[in-house]
Amino acid sequence: MALPVVDTEYLKEIDRARRDLRALIANRNCAPIMLRLAWHDAGTYDASTKTGGPNGSIRNEEEYSHGSNNGLKKAIDFCEEVKSKHPKITYADLYQLAGVVAVEVTGGPTIDFVPGRKDSNVCTKEGRLPDAKKGVLHLRDIFYRMGLSDKDIVALSGAHTLGRAHPERSGFDGPWTEDPLKFDNSYFVELLKGEYEGLLKLPTDKALLEDPEFRYYVELYAKDEDAFFKGYAASHKKLSELGFTPSFGKAIVKDSTVLAQGAVGVAVAAAVVILSYFYEIRKKMK
Repeated sequence: MALPVVDTEYLKEIDRARRDLRALIANRNCAPIMLRLAWHDAGTYDASTKTGGPNGSIRNEEEYSHGSNNGLKKAIDFCEEVKSKHPKITYADLYQLAGVVAVEVTGGPTIDFVPGRKDSNVCTKEGRLPDAKKGVLHLRDIFYRMGLSDKDIVALSGAHTLGRAHPERSGFDGPWTEDPLKFDNSYFVELLKGEYEGLLKLPTDKALLEDPEFRYYVELYAKDEDAFFKGYAASHKKLSELGFTPSFGKAIVKDSTVLAQGAVGVAVAAAVVILSYFYEIRKKMK
C-alpha cells in the first residue's frame, strides 16, 4: 500500500481523530486495551529483517487471532468507529495515535506523535511478542530484536500501571496496581514492595528485579515519577516508530519553498539597505 500524503488536510484529520479517540477512550474506560493494541501492532518489528512493526497488520484476522493478541479484536472494533469517520487516516497511524491518547487520557505523559505510517496486509508469524511466563533472557531477546534497550524495556513495562490481566486472554488474572485506570509510577512502587495480595506479579515483572541493569531503572522510576514519565514518553515514541521513517517532508516542500523565498527576499532587502547606507557614507566623505 502507498504511503499516505501527510499534507495539511491529513494533519487536520489526525487532530479530529485524536478528539474522537479522547472521547471514546474516556467514555468506555478502554485505555488499557487501546494501549495494548498499539503495542502489539508495533512490537512485531524485527530490526534485522525490517519486517513487522506499526503497520496496521494486526487488523487482519491472521494476526489478531494469535494467542498473544487474545481480546484485541475489541480494540480493533473500537478503532473502526473512529476510522469510519476519518477514512483518510491509515490504520497504522490510527492504532498508534490510540495508544498515545490512551496514555494521555489516563494522566500519563504527552507523547510526540508523527503521522505517515504505511498500512500493510503482511502478517508476521506468532512468537514476536513478549511471553509473560518467561524471564530476563526472553525480555532482552524480544526487545533487542526490535532495536530497543534495557532502559526501554523497563520504561515500557511501567505501562502495566494501566489495566489488568484477564485469564481468558493471558492465563493470568488481576491488576498490577490499585488504580488500573491511572497512569503513574505505581507499577514500580508496588513491584519493589514485593508480593502484595490482589496485585499481579508476572514472571516478566519479577525479572525486572532480578537483573541489576533492569533493577536500577525500577528503583529510579519508583522514586521519581517525572523521570519515569520522561523515559516512558521517549521509549513509547521509539516503539511507535519502529521501521518508520517520516516522509511528509516532501508534502510540505511547496510551503517550505515559499518560506525559503520569503527568507531570501528579506535577506536581499537587508543587503540593499546596508549597501545603500555605505554608499551614502562614501558620498559624504568625498
